[in-house]
Amino acid sequence: MYEIVPNLSEGRDESTIDAAVEAVARTGARVLHRTSDAVHNRSVLTIAGNDVQVLDAAIELAGVALQRIDLRAHRGVHPRIGALDVLPFVPLKGGTMARAVELAHLAGERIWARYSIPSFYYGAAARSPERALLANVRAGEFEGLEARFATMPPDAGTIARHERAGAIAIGARPLLIAFNVELAGGDLELAKRIARTLRERHGGLLTLRALGLRLDASAVQLSFNVTEYESTPLYRIVELVRQLAARAGVTVRRSELIGCLPRAAVESAARYYLGVLPDS
Repeated sequence: MYEIVPNLSEGRDESTIDAAVEAVARTGARVLHRTSDAVHNRSVLTIAGNDVQVLDAAIELAGVALQRIDLRAHRGVHPRIGALDVLPFVPLKGGTMARAVELAHLAGERIWARYSIPSFYYGAAARSPERALLANVRAGEFEGLEARFATMPPDAGTIARHERAGAIAIGARPLLIAFNVELAGGDLELAKRIARTLRERHGGLLTLRALGLRLDASAVQLSFNVTEYESTPLYRIVELVRQLAARAGVTVRRSELIGCLPRAAVESAARYYLGVLPDS
């Protein structure tokens, strides 16, 4: 079994996401969860199946995104390089990371052959160390792809970007929890400062990826990707955000899960807040 978690650059038009879900269903893969956000203008699908099914689903999703999303007119707070922006392959029961990498590379090649959309490989699928981090692949966003072409050409394809669909970041990675924490007030600099403090590449928590984003005049968001929830549990992230925000007189407004997460991650958070020991 494998999972793909495609991020589409459309969070306002439900008919586009309906079309994506229908395209996936035709491949035999199963959509486990869908979520859309109008401010981010982004939707995330959680899809599972065998290796052939998820590969077919990935290619079909690229076609739906090309047909229905035009990046030239896209506006949202979340960074993006493509209509189908991020496409990670994740090994589940019986799956291997080596096969997930192979599927990522096959997806890039077949999407280019069918739709002329270029792709960059990240995570375990990266072909050079500087492309392993998704943030590096997505730097400069859709608008900056042409300028980057001389120094960072795509891994699949011979152009910097497709006119409408941009490019795709295709990866292979372990299970990941996408988790957001919102702060009351519109202090974007505070959110960015907390993100910088907590993210791994600036000396923060193990494997944690973090962004500070503005939602509206009354709220900002810490957007987290957590790949090692055993080492970096969700409650630790929330409580550190709460402490760092409190120093600036700001409170946590709410938290939000995007997609699915392992049951063990929920149980560890529940034990912490209930004060229950793991073996009780």
